[in-house]
Amino acid sequence: MPQRDVIDVASPSMARMNNYLLGGKDHYSADREACERLLQIAPDAQCAAEAAHRFLLRATSHLVREYGVRQFVVFGAGLPTPMSVHQVARSVDVRCRVVYADEDPLVLVHGRALWEDQRRTLVVRAHPLQLGYLLCAPQVHRLIDVHRPVAVLLVSVLHTVPDAADPAGLLEQTARMLAPGSYVAASQLVSEDAEVRRQADALLQQAAGRRWGRIRRRAEVEPFFGKLRVLAPGPVDVSQWRPGSDRAAGGGSLAWAEYGGVAAVR
Repeated sequence: MPQRDVIDVASPSMARMNNYLLGGKDHYSADREACERLLQIAPDAQCAAEAAHRFLLRATSHLVREYGVRQFVVFGAGLPTPMSVHQVARSVDVRCRVVYADEDPLVLVHGRALWEDQRRTLVVRAHPLQLGYLLCAPQVHRLIDVHRPVAVLLVSVLHTVPDAADPAGLLEQTARMLAPGSYVAASQLVSEDAEVRRQADALLQQAAGRRWGRIRRRAEVEPFFGKLRVLAPGPVDVSQWRPGSDRAAGGGSLAWAEYGGVAAVR
């Protein structure tokens, strides 16, 4: 039987919490309450969420303009925002194709209603660990040519991957599945404060359920990119990744930030 989309409004959702932090309207009281608790633990949470979203858009723009990428797979797609990956990519080349993947039922409903056209944009249910299956799915294969460069975007995703699922291995395996000339962008929440990590993990575990890894230290995230050819400036606080004139979203702090980078597939 087909999987039913059940939207639980009584419990917080990571996607809806992020929408709240980004100033969106697609959230419920449980999400707002969880965000207010998170902001008490990590006052920079809203700033870091904005920095991660702007990193996603900047990375997309760079990959289209500077590296000629025309195909994107976006995991952890999130709820629609005023500016999204397909809009940024197509502002450069209208031929760009984008597959958004998420598991949140509200994300799927909104994404399919507002983004999907089946010809250049598709919204599917998938977890980052299912990339191989996703690329072989007939509906995805119609949009994405796996023999040509593809950018896989895992922004604000690695903290949802448990240690047992091997986040570093996820990046390596993702790179191995892609054609030469492809790219992988990835990031996750980090904190150098053990108490902040402990309290925030307990809160976000509730919102993410079993799909949660943990907030890590920067030194734990850097090795995830170790076997990949990372583009300058390397793994950094994402607000510092090629910001150019984009100063609208400030960076995080040692207590709370989004940390990541972009790697090339040889």
